[in-house]
Amino acid sequence: MPVLTNITTAYTCRAPGGQGSVHPIEDAALVWDDQAIEWIGPERDLPDAYADAETIDAGGRIVVPGLVDSHTHLAFGGWRAGEFEMRIRGISYTEIARQGGGIRSTMEATRAAGEHELLARCKSFLRQMTTLGVTAVECKSGYGLNVKDELKTLRAYRRLRDEMPHTVVPTFLGAHLVPPEFEDDRSGYVDLLTEELIPRVATDNLAAFCDAFVEETAFTPDEARSIFEAATAHGLQPKLHADQLSDSGGGALAAEVGAASADHLEYVSDQSITAMADAEVVAGSLPLATLYLDEEPLPARRLIEAGVPVAVATDFNPGTAPSYHLPVAMTLGCTMQRMTPAEVLKGTTLYAAQSIGRADKLGSLEPGKRADFVVVDAPSLNHWLYHLRANAAVATFIGGTPVWSADGFNG
Repeated sequence: MPVLTNITTAYTCRAPGGQGSVHPIEDAALVWDDQAIEWIGPERDLPDAYADAETIDAGGRIVVPGLVDSHTHLAFGGWRAGEFEMRIRGISYTEIARQGGGIRSTMEATRAAGEHELLARCKSFLRQMTTLGVTAVECKSGYGLNVKDELKTLRAYRRLRDEMPHTVVPTFLGAHLVPPEFEDDRSGYVDLLTEELIPRVATDNLAAFCDAFVEETAFTPDEARSIFEAATAHGLQPKLHADQLSDSGGGALAAEVGAASADHLEYVSDQSITAMADAEVVAGSLPLATLYLDEEPLPARRLIEAGVPVAVATDFNPGTAPSYHLPVAMTLGCTMQRMTPAEVLKGTTLYAAQSIGRADKLGSLEPGKRADFVVVDAPSLNHWLYHLRANAAVATFIGGTPVWSADGFNG
């Protein structure tokens, strides 16, 4: 029954109070047992029952809940560095896709990769994410775009979940793009998703969610409705890539189909924001993608003021957000989206956990929750996100077990 002591501030990120309420405890201590948090509060109030417990010294640093990256495309083949220069030269995402780049390029590389290769890359990425404080990750398929390679990707995620200590939440994204072999038969591909792939994914318990990219270059709202109807019938909750490049009404569609989240939302309308608030859909902010695509950022202030919880994630993928550095995305959430550091922290902890259906177990420091937490070398939350460093995290704990620590952390 260890006790973490000498915490300058523990930011507990409990639910009451909304986006900006992270419920800090000054001069705190944290106790856990059997992978779950047992007690947290001011160190001066530490119950006598823990007087003889093993102590770990946080070194006067801050502590936050384990970070949840709630939107990634973790398994993919290849990279797309050439598109980086193309976009700098003014070629749009849509035009790159029409030239055979974008998702189709990654599809070809992912189809050529074996399951073991995809798993090895996922493990490598996740280990690096762990050093940044990430303890839970949502990971999407969507680069196979056929039965064989979508299932291969999801099996790699299942093995990742079984072989790594993190919470790994897989999402089926067969509706990422219509693959070239179905270019003249869109309805045939939708049928493949709804009649073969979704039932197989559900039967084999390979995913918790079903996502769809609703955009001019991807799927129409009506096609997405058909996909989500099949997904819901098979126990997969919808998610959406929505309103990223234009206002397609994706936010309103997310509310209509009972989605857990609608992500991107750079072009979300007031009507969609109202619908999302009424339906309690989480907005997924992906500021790294906004940065790389040079788009206007998600209107975080409008969403928050309307009562929509805003999660912040990396969108890690090889094309439009080729970085898994969630703390950098957090700082961009502050600077580009005008979110306060407290609002961003809530968005990478409790609200991120809510968007992947894990808020009952993750996302806050309170008794009964899994003992996932990060020791951060900063005097305050504001200082952490203001002073952009390679990495301010010095120790990451998952289920109370230290899974990574930096040199100089003596805990």
